[in-house]
Amino acid sequence: MAVSWRKSSYSSDTGGNCVEVAETLSAVLVRDTQHRDLGHLGFAPAEWVVFLADLKDNRL
Repeated sequence: MAVSWRKSSYSSDTGGNCVEVAETLSAVLVRDTQHRDLGHLGFAPAEWVVFLADLKDNRL
């Protein structure tokens, strides 16, 4: 399945800490831009929403 990757809005603009995100119907995929060949992590959409809320509220 082909997915469309985009740079996460939580990535730094200096190029050192960048992740890419791709959304599918069943998962949100995350990978390191410097190590794309190592694969990606997959999260259920509901888990991703909770993770982003925790980041926004400085709980992580």
